[in-house]
Amino acid sequence: MVDTKTSGGVQSVERAFFLLELLADNGDLSLTELSNSIELPAPTTHRLLKTLVSLGYVRQLPNRRYSLGLGLVRMAGRVDTQFGPVAKPHLELLARETGESANLAVLESDMMVYIAQAPSPHAMRMFTEVGHRAYTHSTGVGKAILAQLPEQQVDRIVGRAGMPAATTKTIVDPAKLRTELARVRRQGYAMDNGEQENGVSCYAVPVTGVPISMAISISGPAFRITKDLGRKAVPLLQEEATKLAAELAGL
Repeated sequence: MVDTKTSGGVQSVERAFFLLELLADNGDLSLTELSNSIELPAPTTHRLLKTLVSLGYVRQLPNRRYSLGLGLVRMAGRVDTQFGPVAKPHLELLARETGESANLAVLESDMMVYIAQAPSPHAMRMFTEVGHRAYTHSTGVGKAILAQLPEQQVDRIVGRAGMPAATTKTIVDPAKLRTELARVRRQGYAMDNGEQENGVSCYAVPVTGVPISMAISISGPAFRITKDLGRKAVPLLQEEATKLAAELAGL
């Protein structure tokens, strides 16, 4: 249930943002579900949604449910460009301390988008172009984020995007993915063991407490991404994720 009490601002604007937050948290909802959650009559909720649809911030699906629109994706893309410079010192520290490439990625339109990287000092290293899009189910950063979301939202994300096999190690069964995400939650980090690209592995953790779903990782050739490195890298990743979240919260 959403608290619709105003904070001294414009009530209709607050209600519109409550609707956007509900859709962001749940993926897609019906008019009835939205009006019940925001505790407003269906006609009032429908008028708000109609305005948001006309502006491109909400879209109505063929089944008449509502989800976030491309207008918010474009806006999020502009926000992403602000996150990269803030994250850069943290990524550089991770690359320096672990010797592997460090990455920042965000969840956008059911896919992971890489928005910043600090390269490894090694000649043989993992390079991910800024702006590159990847699936959530086959990447460490994707699984780190999915593990933070409700199961129904995870099902919607992978259902819309699909679960193609990038390698023979890619998880392509939703039930196996749920098992993997439960393990990620227990251990506090995610791994990609050659699931996105043969011979490449990574450790990843989510950046929590920020307005956009994001994660940081280190990645490199599988022969260097060992358990010994993980014992050093995971605490560093978690520490830098906490520091980054605090900085982004202050923007």
